[in-house]
Amino acid sequence: MSNSLNMEKSALNSSTIEELTARNAELEKQNEVLQAKINWLEEQFRLSQQHKFGTSSEKTNPDQLKLSLFNEAEITADLKVEEPTLETISYNRKKYVGQRDTKLENLPTETIHYRLSEEEQVCLCCGGNVHEISSETRREIKVIPAQVTVVEHVQHIYGCRQCEREAIETPIVKAKMPAPVYPKSLASASSMAYIMNQKYVEGMPLYRQEKQLERLGVYLSRQTLANWMIYGATKWLSTLYNRMHELLILNDRLHADETTLQVLAEPGRKADSKSYMWMYRSGRDVPPIILYDYQSTRHSKHPKAFLRGFKGYLHVDGYAGYNDIKDVRLVGCWAHSRRKFDEALKSLPVNIDKKETTAAEGLQFCNQLFRIEKQVNEKFENCTPEQRKEYRLEHSKPVLDAFLTWLKTKRPQVPPKSKLGEAITYTINQWSKLVVFLEDGRLELDNNRGERSIKPFVMGRKAWLFAQSMKGATSSAIIYSIVETAKENQLNPLNYLTYLFEQLPLIDINDVEAIDQLLPWAQTIPTDCRIPNKSK
Repeated sequence: MSNSLNMEKSALNSSTIEELTARNAELEKQNEVLQAKINWLEEQFRLSQQHKFGTSSEKTNPDQLKLSLFNEAEITADLKVEEPTLETISYNRKKYVGQRDTKLENLPTETIHYRLSEEEQVCLCCGGNVHEISSETRREIKVIPAQVTVVEHVQHIYGCRQCEREAIETPIVKAKMPAPVYPKSLASASSMAYIMNQKYVEGMPLYRQEKQLERLGVYLSRQTLANWMIYGATKWLSTLYNRMHELLILNDRLHADETTLQVLAEPGRKADSKSYMWMYRSGRDVPPIILYDYQSTRHSKHPKAFLRGFKGYLHVDGYAGYNDIKDVRLVGCWAHSRRKFDEALKSLPVNIDKKETTAAEGLQFCNQLFRIEKQVNEKFENCTPEQRKEYRLEHSKPVLDAFLTWLKTKRPQVPPKSKLGEAITYTINQWSKLVVFLEDGRLELDNNRGERSIKPFVMGRKAWLFAQSMKGATSSAIIYSIVETAKENQLNPLNYLTYLFEQLPLIDINDVEAIDQLLPWAQTIPTDCRIPNKSK
């Protein structure tokens, strides 16, 4: 009997131990998952705090991860360096005044002289006449605010009195008069250009411009201003846009990027649906062309359609929508990879030594690639593509080989859902695109050129928030394309738009040669449309 009881107790204990062991393993697994979630949330919180209160720059001092930021004075101090003398201070001050004068040399100058009248040219001591011995000059900047005037175009019509008396028909001759930019409208070339410049360059929404014009005594509704924008874009600027599109796809190196846009009245879609503004631009060493393309979705069919006929390299970020474009070789963006390691570093707790972390190691690999790019430009004055390619193969390729080995080693050791895990996974997944820049010295290490070109639209969107209609969004894409391309070609957007609206109604818009004379890089563009060279 006792043996039977002992066997039952032993079986019960064995069963209980197995259950407890299994339960313990299950709880440990749950704890591991929960701890991973907590770590991820803490990373997100620290990164959010960094974005909110920290610096937005991603630049990294090469020594920043090795040296403390709080002993800069001790590190940089050199007791052997002599103190600056009084003469040195005086010299620097005179140089500063000269720099100020140089900054004003491109501006028109209005000179006002202040002299004593003949009655005042009397010596206060003896009563004799005084003569001018010197003068003192004070320089100021005078700003002339916007002014609105009405221009009446009166066309005189002539007839022949003799024909009126004797002939059956009287020929009528009209004096030549410039064609209107918008018939049966108050819009002029200058006013249409001004409204466009205020919105698409200066970021002032139409409702604010409506109030500004009211204060100048002009009462135009924002609907009227919107009609001007749409008409000017679709009737005139679209001709230049289409021509620039034809020229853009003839290049063999381009950049692409995209960002969101809200369009309130899209058929079959809610007002809060996400639409997209795509951006395509030329690379370095060619006339800059920047084109925006509004589309209702982020589908890959849109870049395929826009880039039809293009063959060559396309700088992009990691978005998969560009992957299947025919005859296109994608070039990855090292700035995106570097940014992810930078975020991983910033998401770490404050109380740890960041210079010894895995994230810092990954960031240093990226920084080394960017330093090499800077070195090649410093080593070779006016660096040729061939020199850049050879230098990259000699210096960048060994870094890439070491980095890939490091990535494959660290990947199993890092939680995949952590910020560092995301950085490593992104870089490995994009590796085949990230190394393409070695193939051609004309290619760039990153897609920053594309990101810089889409930023003006992103900044403008913060001001005007949304587009009312698809037609308005398309017009905005055209206008942004013209003004941003003008800026890249060192043109004043306001003066250039005014010139276009003066010239386009006078030419045959189907004449390609005539249109080419109006493109932003054309030598025929007037001098007053160009931005004066900045004096250093």
